[in-house]
Amino acid sequence: MNKAKRAAIIAGNWKMNKTPKEATELITAMKPLVKDADCKVVLCVPFVDIDAALKASEGSNIEIGAENCHFETSGAFTGEISPVMLKEMGVKYVIIGHSERRQYFAETDVTVNKRLTAALKEGLKVILCVGELLEQREQGITEELVRMQTKIALGGVSKEDAKNVIIAYEPVWAIGTGKTATSDQAQEVCKIIRNCVAEIYDNDVAEGMTIQYGGSMNAKNADELLSKVDVDGGLIGGASLKAEDFSIIVKAASK
Repeated sequence: MNKAKRAAIIAGNWKMNKTPKEATELITAMKPLVKDADCKVVLCVPFVDIDAALKASEGSNIEIGAENCHFETSGAFTGEISPVMLKEMGVKYVIIGHSERRQYFAETDVTVNKRLTAALKEGLKVILCVGELLEQREQGITEELVRMQTKIALGGVSKEDAKNVIIAYEPVWAIGTGKTATSDQAQEVCKIIRNCVAEIYDNDVAEGMTIQYGGSMNAKNADELLSKVDVDGGLIGGASLKAEDFSIIVKAASK
């Protein structure tokens, strides 16, 4: 991390876990553990938990985000949530392009771009996910793939709006598998992403952008991963469902 140039952000992605009651209990347990954090702390929760999470986190340094949003403000899109709805609730962040959305719900690079630009238009901060499958890494196309995902996602995004984008590098083969990219692998791809952002905009935008690592970051490996200069935080899955584990990662990012 380089906190002199950009914010360190630890964001939890709860996925499809926790009822509103459980969300309140977990956030209540987390608050005293992360209150002295020297990094931004975000929890991206299921839609049904947002109201409870906002109330539970009130007055603390924990900010609340959503796990996805649609690209239209309203309309015949059964089951979807618009960025306008999230904004009115008080949500600050939204995850866009997570590999599980791409894999299970047929999201494409093009729809990721549409969702991202719609969220930015409403003033939300976007955590944009990019990353390769195991076979793509084995084929040696990781660099080409993450560059393509990054460039398409940021298509039409102004230099000013890019300041509200955080990119999370999530190697798909390391999400929920217990496998983790080595710290050197994480650094290598985060640097590739930063160089790509510099090509799209300029070095100032690239150096100011927070680039996280996701993919089984946990209490045991967070220190090593976050020691890398281009790894500015983490998008945390399973460990964000445990107050103590999540707080250890936050402490690692606060050094």
